[in-house]
Amino acid sequence: MDLFDSVPLESLPGTPLAEKMRPKELDDFVGQEKVREQLSSYLKSNYLPNLIFWGPPGTGKTSAAGALGRAFSSHLVSVNATSSGAKELRQIGEEAKSRRLENHTRTILFVDEVHRFNKGQQDVLLPYIEKGDLTLIGATTENPSYELNKAILSRCRLIVFESLSVADGKILVQRTLCKDAFSQETLEALVNWSDGDARKLLTAVEEISMSFAERISERKAISSEEVRGILGRMVIGHDKASDSHYDLASALIKSIRGSDADAALYYLARLLKGGEDVSFIARRLVISASEDVGNADPRALQVAVAGAQAVELVGLPEAAINLAQVTTYLASAPKSNRSYLALQKAQALVETTGSAPVPLKLRSAKTSEMKKLGYGEGYKYAHNYPRHWVEQKYLPDSIDLKEPLYEPDEIGFEKQIKEFVAWLKRTSES
Repeated sequence: MDLFDSVPLESLPGTPLAEKMRPKELDDFVGQEKVREQLSSYLKSNYLPNLIFWGPPGTGKTSAAGALGRAFSSHLVSVNATSSGAKELRQIGEEAKSRRLENHTRTILFVDEVHRFNKGQQDVLLPYIEKGDLTLIGATTENPSYELNKAILSRCRLIVFESLSVADGKILVQRTLCKDAFSQETLEALVNWSDGDARKLLTAVEEISMSFAERISERKAISSEEVRGILGRMVIGHDKASDSHYDLASALIKSIRGSDADAALYYLARLLKGGEDVSFIARRLVISASEDVGNADPRALQVAVAGAQAVELVGLPEAAINLAQVTTYLASAPKSNRSYLALQKAQALVETTGSAPVPLKLRSAKTSEMKKLGYGEGYKYAHNYPRHWVEQKYLPDSIDLKEPLYEPDEIGFEKQIKEFVAWLKRTSES
């Protein structure tokens, strides 16, 4: 059955409040100003390209597709990618082709969770999209750049939906029959709980209205404590295979890199709240210790590795304390990426110079035959010299560096490294 059939669902018993309040036209939307502006421009020009709606749950992607279908007087077919196979898609495409040729009627195919289509299913749709038999509107909560193939993406316009703002959430609640039931404090608590999801918000309003029906009819206010008692603990959406996983982890590391311990702790808490694998977090912190702190504070790597070991030893919930210690230490430590940059330079050098022979003096003379060939000959043992250093070339003879790969910075312990290396060379020259 088509999701957008003209049956007035709001008149049927058991219809959820979120469904009853689903906007029918673009002008009925709360928030999403940029989306409405873009889609309205298509309506004015009577032109509807293939579209990908990308955004969090409960932001109006499905409603927008329905509004477009009605506005363009098209035959609208709705499927969910989790339950639609290649056979069904091919049938929809053939019917759309016939409808277009015989009745000159446009067919809009709305695909919910379009990111769940595999390559084969996407390939089935492609020829119908290319020829104009179908206009595709796909909705996804995942980054389409990762989930959809380039052929589909190149034929679609991307429309980004944002989470509902607090102000928009308040407007949405005020449109319900419960509009007088909440104080501003209670209303704000409710909207914040919904986490920008309009469907989640309206479902909560419906549950509250049933639990306090008598109070609401008597226009008696409901306290924020009573609301929280019904809603229970807030659940934050986080999928370890989704963008949220990568976005939060990226924000954590970039906050550490920017020496903002407060922001880093916030993103750490978000990851933990969402059920992220603590071993994954610990590994990212170990990497950051070398990539972002480096030799400016060599203890950072020790702290991060000890934190990773502690996480394995202790486990949640106490392991969160270990992660917090590592996070705050890294964020507060002096920063240098010079060792990381040096690695990149060395890797680039290897790519351009190939397998340059190791100098004979640096080779290990494991046999008498190797010694006869000159292995190890001429090597100067650094510990036999003052300050345990002696001038000699270690790079292959064919490589002549114009500038050093590793250049210590003037920050933290790395400043001491720089001064020590300069002292060694200065002593040798004198």
